[in-house]
This record gives sequence, C-alpha cells and structure tokens, in this order.
Amino acid sequence: MATIGPRPVLWHVMRYYAHFGHHDFVLCLGYRGDVIKDYFLHYDETVSNDFVLADGGRSIELLNVDIPDWRIAFLDTGPDANIGQRLLAVRPHLIDEPIFLANYADGLTDAPLDRLLEDFSRRKKVAGFVSVRPPQTFHVLRIADDGDVQAITHVRDSNIWMNGGYFMFRNTIFDYLQPGEDLVDEPFQRLIAEGQLIAYQHDGFWRAMDTLKEMQELGALYESGRPPWAVWQRRSTPEA
Repeated sequence: MATIGPRPVLWHVMRYYAHFGHHDFVLCLGYRGDVIKDYFLHYDETVSNDFVLADGGRSIELLNVDIPDWRIAFLDTGPDANIGQRLLAVRPHLIDEPIFLANYADGLTDAPLDRLLEDFSRRKKVAGFVSVRPPQTFHVLRIADDGDVQAITHVRDSNIWMNGGYFMFRNTIFDYLQPGEDLVDEPFQRLIAEGQLIAYQHDGFWRAMDTLKEMQELGALYESGRPPWAVWQRRSTPEA
C-alpha cells in the first residue's frame, strides 16, 4: 500500500489490468489485509480524477472515474502463506476461469498485456510470465576455475532475465501445485519438465518497488507527468 503519487502501488497494478479490459479482481489478503479493505471501502474518486464542486461543497460532479466497473473480492489467505498457497486458497473463485492472470502486486510495467495474452491463449501452455532484465546497475562476471576474471559485463548487456511477476495461467495450473508448495519452486519445475511454461521477454519498462529508493524513483517518474507504466494515460495516434 505504499503510494506512488496519490494512489498505492496496488492501485497502479490494478489500473494497468483494467486498461486491458480486466476488471474482476481477487485480492489474496495476508498481513494487514484490513488496510487494503479500508482503502477500497472508503475509496475517493476525486483523489485521482477531475471534478466540479458546486452547492458550497454539497455537490460533486466527477468528470472522469477510475474504478466504476471494477469488481473486487477481498479474500483472507493467511498472514504467513506463500504465493502458491494463496493461489490454492482462492481456487474456488477461479473454477469458471479457463485462463486467469496473477501478480505479485509490487512491480510496474508497460508490457503489452493484450498481445501477450493473445499469444498465450494460442500456444495452449499451462503457465506463462513476463520476464525482464534486472534493473540494477551491477556487473556480471565470468570467472575461471583458478579465479581469473575472464569477462565483466553490465547486467543489462548480459543474457540474464528474471521473473517480472506478471503471470498468465490456465486453470490446470492447480494440477501442478501441491499443499505447502510455493509457486515458482516445485510447480514451475514440473511445468518446465513437461514444456508447459513460457516466458515473454520484455525489454520495455519494468520496476519493482521493494525499497525506499525504488519508491522514490517511481514517485519521481510519476511527478514527471509521464509515468511509463501508466498505459491508460496514453492516447493512440490517429492513422494517416
């Protein structure tokens, strides 16, 4: 619930999905889930939208809105559960969803979700995720057995990719997930063995918000007026 501008990072993630037509959300609540509930129960559209105030403040006319068509399920999945067990806990709410999306809710991207989901649907894989290059400014080494450094490369120029936390699943993912298991460890290894896991390499914007420095960087991008993850703010260019 740490904020970027006037809204928490969770809202920015949800707004991204809503931009691509996904308005039905299931929030897997854990520690301090009450804070998330309270935020949406007292949601104020005026915080991030233009409006007209009249009648001495007794009348508010919203000029645009963010969440009128959102449907949000708030489900307690336990304060200590891992990602895999949170998914298992909400399985009954996904029975009628042949394909569903999942997210860690702490990272932002401008990945073209519509195109990725179209490809995922066509390939018939069980699971897929957006993979990204590490955003940090460290270097990668290649070292010989005797300790000699053979090469040093900036991580952005290496062939290292990481899990970006934006997932696509078929409902059969639950056949690979056992009680107590985390999502990426055992289940993904089973998927890999069967050729049922695909990664979509995204070279565009991606940033997690795990530290104060990252929160400050994302805040500065928001204050610039053109946050790269805010795909809902973009306007398509008319064809010539």
